[in-house]
Amino acid sequence: MSKVILTNEVSGLGSAGDVVEVKNGYARNYLIPQGFAVVWTKGGEKQVEQIRAARQARAIATAEEALTLKARLEEKPIRLNAKAGVEGRLFGAIKTADVAAAIAEAGLGEVDKRKIEFTAPIKVAGNHSASVRLHGDVVANVTVQVIGKKK
Repeated sequence: MSKVILTNEVSGLGSAGDVVEVKNGYARNYLIPQGFAVVWTKGGEKQVEQIRAARQARAIATAEEALTLKARLEEKPIRLNAKAGVEGRLFGAIKTADVAAAIAEAGLGEVDKRKIEFTAPIKVAGNHSASVRLHGDVVANVTVQVIGKKK
Protein backbone atom coordinates (compact mmCIF):
# COMPACT_ATOMS: atom_id res chain seq x y z
CA MET A 1 0.00 0.00 0.00
CA SER A 2 1.19 3.51 -0.85
CA LYS A 3 0.34 6.78 0.84
CA VAL A 4 -0.38 9.58 -1.64
CA ILE A 5 -1.58 13.17 -1.47
CA LEU A 6 -4.42 13.87 -3.89
CA THR A 7 -3.88 16.99 -6.02
CA ASN A 8 -7.30 16.73 -7.71
CA GLU A 9 -10.64 15.28 -6.71
CA VAL A 10 -10.90 11.58 -7.54
CA SER A 11 -14.41 10.16 -7.52
CA GLY A 12 -14.82 7.54 -4.81
CA LEU A 13 -11.40 8.26 -3.29
CA GLY A 14 -11.27 11.81 -1.98
CA SER A 15 -10.73 15.47 -2.78
CA ALA A 16 -7.66 17.59 -3.35
CA GLY A 17 -5.42 17.77 -0.31
CA ASP A 18 -6.54 14.45 1.19
CA VAL A 19 -3.90 11.92 2.21
CA VAL A 20 -5.11 8.45 1.19
CA GLU A 21 -3.67 4.97 1.16
CA VAL A 22 -4.06 3.08 -2.13
CA LYS A 23 -2.56 0.01 -3.75
CA ASN A 24 0.94 0.47 -5.19
CA GLY A 25 -0.07 -0.21 -8.80
CA TYR A 26 -3.02 2.18 -8.69
CA ALA A 27 -0.78 4.98 -7.42
CA ARG A 28 2.17 4.20 -9.70
CA ASN A 29 0.23 3.46 -12.91
CA TYR A 30 -2.75 5.82 -12.71
CA LEU A 31 -2.89 8.47 -10.00
CA ILE A 32 0.66 9.83 -10.23
CA PRO A 33 1.07 9.76 -14.08
CA GLN A 34 -2.34 11.43 -14.57
CA GLY A 35 -1.39 14.18 -12.11
CA PHE A 36 -4.14 13.27 -9.65
CA ALA A 37 -1.70 12.59 -6.79
CA VAL A 38 1.87 12.92 -5.54
CA VAL A 39 3.78 10.58 -3.27
CA TRP A 40 3.35 11.35 0.42
CA THR A 41 6.46 12.43 2.31
CA LYS A 42 6.99 14.06 5.68
CA GLY A 43 7.75 17.33 3.89
CA GLY A 44 4.61 16.84 1.83
CA GLU A 45 2.44 18.01 4.70
CA LYS A 46 3.26 21.58 3.62
CA GLN A 47 1.97 20.70 0.16
CA VAL A 48 -1.28 19.47 1.69
CA GLU A 49 -1.99 22.91 3.13
CA GLN A 50 -1.23 24.63 -0.20
CA ILE A 51 -3.46 22.20 -2.09
CA ARG A 52 -6.31 22.70 0.37
CA ALA A 53 -5.97 26.50 0.11
CA ALA A 54 -6.08 26.28 -3.70
CA ARG A 55 -9.13 24.00 -3.50
CA GLN A 56 -10.89 26.54 -1.29
CA ALA A 57 -10.14 29.33 -3.77
CA ARG A 58 -11.48 27.30 -6.73
CA ALA A 59 -14.55 25.98 -4.97
CA ILE A 60 -17.85 27.74 -5.35
CA ALA A 61 -17.77 30.24 -2.50
CA THR A 62 -20.98 29.41 -0.65
CA ALA A 63 -23.71 26.84 -0.56
CA GLU A 64 -26.26 29.51 -1.56
CA GLU A 65 -24.42 30.16 -4.83
CA ALA A 66 -24.33 26.42 -5.47
CA LEU A 67 -28.06 26.13 -4.84
CA THR A 68 -28.89 28.95 -7.27
CA LEU A 69 -26.61 27.39 -9.90
CA LYS A 70 -28.30 24.02 -9.28
CA ALA A 71 -31.73 25.58 -9.88
CA ARG A 72 -30.54 27.18 -13.14
CA LEU A 73 -28.97 23.93 -14.38
CA GLU A 74 -32.03 21.81 -13.60
CA GLU A 75 -34.42 24.35 -15.14
CA LYS A 76 -33.98 23.30 -18.78
CA PRO A 77 -31.99 20.68 -20.68
CA ILE A 78 -28.44 21.29 -21.91
CA ARG A 79 -28.45 21.02 -25.72
CA LEU A 80 -25.56 19.53 -27.68
CA ASN A 81 -25.20 19.02 -31.42
CA ALA A 82 -23.23 15.99 -32.59
CA LYS A 83 -22.63 14.19 -35.87
CA ALA A 84 -24.82 11.13 -36.08
CA GLY A 85 -25.46 8.31 -38.50
CA VAL A 86 -28.40 6.03 -39.04
CA GLU A 87 -30.88 5.75 -36.15
CA GLY A 88 -29.15 8.55 -34.23
CA ARG A 89 -25.95 6.67 -33.38
CA LEU A 90 -23.19 9.19 -32.74
CA PHE A 91 -19.75 9.13 -34.33
CA GLY A 92 -17.86 8.88 -31.04
CA ALA A 93 -19.31 9.71 -27.65
CA ILE A 94 -20.24 12.84 -25.73
CA LYS A 95 -17.58 13.70 -23.14
CA THR A 96 -17.86 15.62 -19.90
CA ALA A 97 -15.83 18.44 -21.49
CA ASP A 98 -18.52 18.77 -24.19
CA VAL A 99 -21.22 19.15 -21.54
CA ALA A 100 -19.14 21.68 -19.57
CA ALA A 101 -18.63 23.73 -22.75
CA ALA A 102 -22.37 23.59 -23.55
CA ILE A 103 -23.21 24.80 -20.04
CA ALA A 104 -20.82 27.74 -20.46
CA GLU A 105 -22.21 28.56 -23.94
CA ALA A 106 -25.75 28.57 -22.54
CA GLY A 107 -24.64 31.26 -20.07
CA LEU A 108 -25.31 29.11 -17.02
CA GLY A 109 -21.81 29.47 -15.57
CA GLU A 110 -18.49 27.68 -15.48
CA VAL A 111 -18.52 24.04 -14.39
CA ASP A 112 -15.41 21.89 -14.02
CA LYS A 113 -15.59 18.89 -16.38
CA ARG A 114 -14.30 16.64 -13.58
CA LYS A 115 -17.43 17.40 -11.55
CA ILE A 116 -19.75 16.00 -14.25
CA GLU A 117 -20.69 12.30 -14.21
CA PHE A 118 -22.88 10.34 -16.64
CA THR A 119 -25.09 7.44 -15.62
CA ALA A 120 -24.06 5.67 -18.85
CA PRO A 121 -21.88 6.62 -21.84
CA ILE A 122 -23.70 8.91 -24.28
CA LYS A 123 -23.42 7.35 -27.73
CA VAL A 124 -26.95 7.92 -29.10
CA ALA A 125 -28.95 11.07 -29.84
CA GLY A 126 -31.75 11.82 -27.38
CA ASN A 127 -32.19 12.81 -23.75
CA HIS A 128 -29.68 11.57 -21.18
CA SER A 129 -29.11 12.31 -17.51
CA ALA A 130 -25.95 13.58 -15.86
CA SER A 131 -25.07 14.75 -12.37
CA VAL A 132 -22.96 17.82 -11.61
CA ARG A 133 -21.34 18.03 -8.17
CA LEU A 134 -21.31 21.74 -7.36
CA HIS A 135 -20.39 22.08 -3.69
CA GLY A 136 -20.18 19.52 -0.90
CA ASP A 137 -23.52 17.73 -0.96
CA VAL A 138 -25.11 19.96 -3.62
CA VAL A 139 -25.59 17.86 -6.76
CA ALA A 140 -27.56 19.06 -9.80
CA ASN A 141 -29.29 16.42 -11.91
CA VAL A 142 -29.07 17.73 -15.47
CA THR A 143 -30.80 16.56 -18.64
CA VAL A 144 -28.42 16.47 -21.61
CA GLN A 145 -30.29 16.69 -24.91
CA VAL A 146 -28.14 15.38 -27.77
CA ILE A 147 -29.32 16.41 -31.22
CA GLY A 148 -27.93 14.19 -33.98
CA LYS A 149 -26.97 16.02 -37.16
CA LYS A 150 -26.61 13.98 -40.33
CA LYS A 151 -23.17 14.08 -41.93
